[in-house]
Amino acid sequence: MSAMKIKKGDMVKVIAGKDKNKEGKVLAVNNKDGKVLVEGINMLTKHTKPSAANQNGGIVHQEGYIDASNVMLLHDGKATRVGFKMDGDKKVRFAKSTGKVID
Repeated sequence: MSAMKIKKGDMVKVIAGKDKNKEGKVLAVNNKDGKVLVEGINMLTKHTKPSAANQNGGIVHQEGYIDASNVMLLHDGKATRVGFKMDGDKKVRFAKSTGKVID
C-alpha cells in the first residue's frame, strides 16, 4: 500500500459504515493492512475468561480497526482530503481543500 495519509494522533471523521459522521482521535495505524484504530469508533464486545491477570473475567468493550479509506482527516474542523508535497527537502502532508500544510 502507498504511504498512509492518516497518522496516530490525528482527528478524523468516519465517512462510511455504521459509525458514519462520528469523529475521533486515531489511536493506532496499521500500515500493512491499511487500517486505523479510532477512539470510540467500531466498538467491539470481547468476552474474557477469568485469568491470573483478570480475576473476574467478563465482558470488555474495545475499539476495532476500520479501513483507512472510510475516514477523512479533520483540518480546522472540516473533513478534507490529504496530499503530499515537497517542502524544500522534506515531504509534508497538506489539506487539499485549503492547500495548508498539516505537519
